[in-house]
Amino acid sequence: MKILMLTPYLPYPLYSGGQIRSYNLLKNLSKKHQIVLFSFIRDKSEEKYITDLKKYCIDVKVFLKRPPWSLKSLFLAGVSVYPLVVCMYLKKQLRDEIEYITNKQHFDLIHAETFYVMPNIPPNNIPTILAEQTIEYMVYQHYTEKVKFAPLKLLMDLDVHKIRYWEKKYWHKATRVVAMSEADKNVMQQLIPNLDVNLVPNGVDLDFFPEKKTSSSYSNINKTVLFVGNFKWLQNREAVSIMVKEIWPKIINKLPKAKLWIVGKYPTKDIIKFASDSIKISSDIKDIRGVYSSSDVLLAPIYGPGGTRYKILESMATGLPVVTTPTGIEGIGARDEVDVLISDDYDDLACKTVKLLTDNIMYQRLSKNSRNLVKRKFNWSIIANTIDRIYEEAAYGNK
Repeated sequence: MKILMLTPYLPYPLYSGGQIRSYNLLKNLSKKHQIVLFSFIRDKSEEKYITDLKKYCIDVKVFLKRPPWSLKSLFLAGVSVYPLVVCMYLKKQLRDEIEYITNKQHFDLIHAETFYVMPNIPPNNIPTILAEQTIEYMVYQHYTEKVKFAPLKLLMDLDVHKIRYWEKKYWHKATRVVAMSEADKNVMQQLIPNLDVNLVPNGVDLDFFPEKKTSSSYSNINKTVLFVGNFKWLQNREAVSIMVKEIWPKIINKLPKAKLWIVGKYPTKDIIKFASDSIKISSDIKDIRGVYSSSDVLLAPIYGPGGTRYKILESMATGLPVVTTPTGIEGIGARDEVDVLISDDYDDLACKTVKLLTDNIMYQRLSKNSRNLVKRKFNWSIIANTIDRIYEEAAYGNK
C-alpha cells in the first residue's frame, strides 16, 4: 500500500514516547508499504534528521510547528472553535501540500498520529486511520482541576471542553480509530457507544535493550532509584515533584545511602533545583540503556492519565523492576507483586520500593517476569502486524 503518515513531531531522534512509537512503526511497516511522511518540527535544526527517516520513507516533508504561547496560537484559540493544542498545528502550508500530493498521487490510506493534526487534512475519499496516543482532554482536565485562580480556570475549562468536542468529532470522522490501552479504548466507547476502536499498544525493541544483570544489584548497599521521562509532558513534571517531595524522603529515611537519578530531556528550572547530595538530574544522556543497567529500580509515581509509558516498558524489557501507580501501568496488563509493584499511596510506594531493594528473591522474580511479559505482548514486529491488518481492513473494507 501507499500511505501518507502525519505526525505532530519528527519521529527521530528518539527523545519521547511518541517518537519511539512512530519511528518503530515506520521501521517495521516500511517492509511492506510505501510511506510518505509529513511531520511537524519545532526548529529548522531538526531537518538534519530527515536522512535518518528516508531509510524507511519514500519521501519526508517537514513543517514548522507554531509555539504554543505565540500570539497567533493564543489568538486562534481565543477566536476560533479550536483548542490551543489544535491551533499550534493549524498550518495552511501543510493543508495545501496534502491536497496537492493526494491529487497528484494515489494513496491507499492516510495515517494520522493524534487528532490535532486532523484539521489539516482537506476533504478527500481516502480512508483514514486515527491513532490516539492518549485521550488529550483527560490529560488537560487532570491539571485544570488543580487550578485555583478562577479566571484562568474558566479559560482552561473552556479549552478542555473544546478538546473533548474535537476529539470526539475526529473519532467519528476517521475510518478506523486506534487506542494505546484498554482503558483509553473503554473511555472512547463510553463517550461514543458502538465506536469501533482497535487496540494497538506501544512496543519495545528487545534487540536494542539487553537484559540487565540483576545479581549485581545486591552486591552493594548504594541503591539507585530511577525516574525517566521527557519533561515537556505535564505528567512527568507532576510525577517528579511528587516523588521528590512526598516519596523520596521516606525512602532515604530507610536507605540513607540510596540515590535518586532523574533522567530526561527538557527539565524545568523547578526540576533542576531538586538536585542535591542524594538526587542527581541528567538531561544529556546519549544512550538510555546505560541508565537502566546502572540503576536498581524504576519508580514512576504517574497520576496523569493517558497512553502507555515507554519508561516502564523499556525498564521491564531490560529486567529492571518497576514500582508505579495503577495509572502508570495502564495498558500493560502487568500484575501487582508478580510482574511489578503497584500502589496509589505515597507511603506505600515508598515502602514497596524499599522492600524491592532489600528482598533479593522478590527482585529476581519481578525482573524475570516483567521481561517475559514484554517479550510476549510488546514486540514491535507483532504490533506492526496488528497495524498492517487494520490498514487492510480500512483500505479494502475487510473485517
